[in-house]
Amino acid sequence: MRVMLSLLFLAKKKKQTLEESVHLIQQGDKKLNNELIEAYKPFIAKTVSVVCKRYIVASDDEFSIGLIAFNEAIQKYSPERGNSLLSFAEVLIKRRVIDYIRKQAKNPTVSLELQPDIGETEPRGTLIENEISLDEYRKKTDEELRREEIFRFQAHLKEFDLSFQDLVEQAPKHADARKNAIETARLLAENQELKESLFEKKRLPIKQLEELVDVSRKTLERNRKYIIAMTLIMSGDYVYMKDYIKGVLES
Repeated sequence: MRVMLSLLFLAKKKKQTLEESVHLIQQGDKKLNNELIEAYKPFIAKTVSVVCKRYIVASDDEFSIGLIAFNEAIQKYSPERGNSLLSFAEVLIKRRVIDYIRKQAKNPTVSLELQPDIGETEPRGTLIENEISLDEYRKKTDEELRREEIFRFQAHLKEFDLSFQDLVEQAPKHADARKNAIETARLLAENQELKESLFEKKRLPIKQLEELVDVSRKTLERNRKYIIAMTLIMSGDYVYMKDYIKGVLES
């Protein structure tokens, strides 16, 4: 039955893109929403399996978390994020499953206080080992997500004919100049018309920005690449990159 639903949905996809289907769902098409989730259950299971490092089946709690996260991705997705629905959903599913694993780890089902006849040395040692393993798992998972995010951002930059090397070379040297550039990017990201112009024409709308910010045209042109990059981060689902921006503003 699931395979048939998947085939039916994929047949429909030939007539409309996945993003167009999502738009219809966001307009209230619940039937299409259910069909989309059913068709992408293998994708959800595979994504959850990557995080859990084991085979995932429909009866697993983690799979349920993945289903909820996929549906959340459908409802929250916007083409302006700069990536596809599946890329956005993959990040969201992994994040939600990681959050679930961490919450489970913080609420162990076995309490040592209720086990007085068990020697203290062994269980405490076991708990310490488990905590160390969990900490290592968290670090490894964070590293994987950060690496995936960097790859997505790198591909996004390429659409604007930019690279990480450009950002290294073109980033403002002084802290105040970087903060001003980031504030300009924030204004651009929050202005729907200017942001649409940037994403459509793939170039900074300097003339319009000049009228909105207290920054000279020369400065805008000099920091053009950096401002575009910061705008892409603010407009997309870049959790770790946004931490970088937060660090710059707080420094």
